[in-house]
Amino acid sequence: MKEGTKKKRVMVMIGTRPEAVKMAPVIRALIKHRDRFDVTVLSTGQHRALIDQTLAVFNLCPDFDLGVMTQRQSLNDITSGVLRAMTAYLQMESFDIVLGQGDTTSVMAASMACFYEGISFGHVEAGLRTGDCRAPYPEEFNRRVVGITAGMHFAPTPTARDNLLREGAVEDKIFLTGNPVVDALHFILENTEEPSRPVPKDKPYILMTCHRRELFGERVLHVMEAVRDFAMAHPQIHIWYPVHPNPNVKSVAESVLGSTPNIVLSPPLDYVSFVHAMKSAYLVLSDSGGVQEEAPSLGKPVLVLREVTERPEAVAAGTCLLVGHDRERIVFELDRLLHDKSAYAAMSNKRDTFGDGHAAGKIVDAILSSSFS
Repeated sequence: MKEGTKKKRVMVMIGTRPEAVKMAPVIRALIKHRDRFDVTVLSTGQHRALIDQTLAVFNLCPDFDLGVMTQRQSLNDITSGVLRAMTAYLQMESFDIVLGQGDTTSVMAASMACFYEGISFGHVEAGLRTGDCRAPYPEEFNRRVVGITAGMHFAPTPTARDNLLREGAVEDKIFLTGNPVVDALHFILENTEEPSRPVPKDKPYILMTCHRRELFGERVLHVMEAVRDFAMAHPQIHIWYPVHPNPNVKSVAESVLGSTPNIVLSPPLDYVSFVHAMKSAYLVLSDSGGVQEEAPSLGKPVLVLREVTERPEAVAAGTCLLVGHDRERIVFELDRLLHDKSAYAAMSNKRDTFGDGHAAGKIVDAILSSSFS
């Protein structure tokens, strides 16, 4: 750094565990430039314990916690809580740029606070769209708001970049970087050992996640019935389902799946355990957004329990297939991937759709080359 050049203050804000996973590589890349940046890691407190646990895996910890988490909080509560607390913190501390990731309510509210305070917001994983504000809900709305308020957009794919351009984002403020979740996967697999798992090591298993709001009710029941149908028809295959604690999911899972011998219902996994579980699985059945990036990067096909996805690149690449909540279709596609080896190979042979594992460095390089450098 040139003599007399002032370091730029960068805040990295995190609200949930997926944000912690994807921002951890970015934080580590920023810290490598200590001569250029003064980095503050802020937790909103929305998922405090999970954030602390996840960041610790990357040898990181939050510098400040807004403490917005309350019991049974609504989306309105999260939005207003983060907006008020973030505004107060921004008025107390001075930052040149705030970085946030994804489509959570925390990120949306933080970007609004930055907009109101005249502070640039850098959006990691920018430009993902389904085109339907109700699918997924509320994530599509959240990321569209951030697309308007952000000053820098770090797009993971050309499709995401094109979405931003169509919406009027300034072209020279969009940076094609890949997704730092791939960086995180590499870090975990290179620096941690595989934990024990509750399914036999000598038999194939399917890893499952299911937790999204749009599946609550009859839809989640159809999903669980499909999984039970498949498991009963294929006793040689185990299905491992770390069950989300939300009662809208947990009660149905326990009722429908609890007595099937080759289905293992376990508590939710920490991130290290989940990465290793994906790597060892035969395939993944999931409604998660992040899993659509993570599992294909590990060579694992994903059957997506959704009607639409903000990651059409994975569908176009053939690594993910939308199956929705249709009971018969879920069973059919699981059976097909179990028995049709060519179909399985076609879904498992493309791993670079969401980047090469160097997204964090590209994000930091973009900041260094901008007016913030």
